[in-house]
Amino acid sequence: MVDNLIVINPRGFCAGVEMAIKALSWMLKIFPTPIYCYHEIVHNDWIVEVFKKNGVIFVESPQEIPTDSVAMLSAHGTSPEIKERFLKKSSIMIDSVCPLVTKVHHEAKTLSEKRTHIIYVGHSGHDEAVGAMGVAPKSMTLIESPEDLNKFIPENPNKVALLAQTTLAISEWDNILERSKDLYPNLIVPRKSDLCYATTNRQEAAKEIAPEVDTILVVGSSTSSNTKALVKTINNLDTEVYMLNNVDEINKIKNLGKRVAITAGASAPDHIVQEIINKINPKKIEYFINTEEEEYFPLPIELRKIYKNTEVLLNQIFPKSKINKSNRIFANDREWTATDALVAL
Repeated sequence: MVDNLIVINPRGFCAGVEMAIKALSWMLKIFPTPIYCYHEIVHNDWIVEVFKKNGVIFVESPQEIPTDSVAMLSAHGTSPEIKERFLKKSSIMIDSVCPLVTKVHHEAKTLSEKRTHIIYVGHSGHDEAVGAMGVAPKSMTLIESPEDLNKFIPENPNKVALLAQTTLAISEWDNILERSKDLYPNLIVPRKSDLCYATTNRQEAAKEIAPEVDTILVVGSSTSSNTKALVKTINNLDTEVYMLNNVDEINKIKNLGKRVAITAGASAPDHIVQEIINKINPKKIEYFINTEEEEYFPLPIELRKIYKNTEVLLNQIFPKSKINKSNRIFANDREWTATDALVAL
């Protein structure tokens, strides 16, 4: 029996995930199905299944979509070449890339134009890493560990930069950063860290609470890089940690201990957290707040333009109607959450 369960905040959806889920939900309202999405919209099994049941088909190549179809690009970012192929193949394409990933793409493009060789710290094969590396493939080298730097031979040791996949564990970035600084004293690093604020916040909160508990439960899917980074961070603290994709998986844990904490990766729905809390049924529930997150990312500009153009057309057809309230549908987007969108589906 668990005596105390500590619910960690922040946890769950970040601003980028919120934006992407809401954008795909709007597409289901506006356009006929099927809608084709390049890669999983976010890396969470439950969310992917919800969208599949509502007419979204997830693909791994622009070749998989019919000509003139409606398509969306996932939150993880897409290489310029793949994006161009989707533009040519589809009649409508919405890019739901997280603005923090866009920042890294912009940095990679700018640095490559200056003939700087870029060390990209990331996980081979991850959607975000594949998209970022596609921005400047001839100027970028994927590095997964400090040991990989032994094989890295830049054309000019004085023109080397370091960029990162946004969902890394802080330790993964720090270890390679320190080693790179030793090797390249003139190393160029972003003025603001590439690591996602939400990924970092969840890791820092878990690190604070870890000494006070026997076990930490991390809700999220195994496909989620930021969730796995959160688990890795806790593992490095020698605290017992379990990653749970759904409430049923808690039955596999024989002994949680007396004091347990629960958190969630940035793409994990909070209703799964609540189901697990109910299943544990602790004697006492406490809440730990590390920081408040107020970040907000507006819906993709292509989606906003489609609505605006539709609004203008309707005003021309029905001039006496009172449609002309700019962006009426999206006016309360800050208050309308991804959870609301998923419930509506």
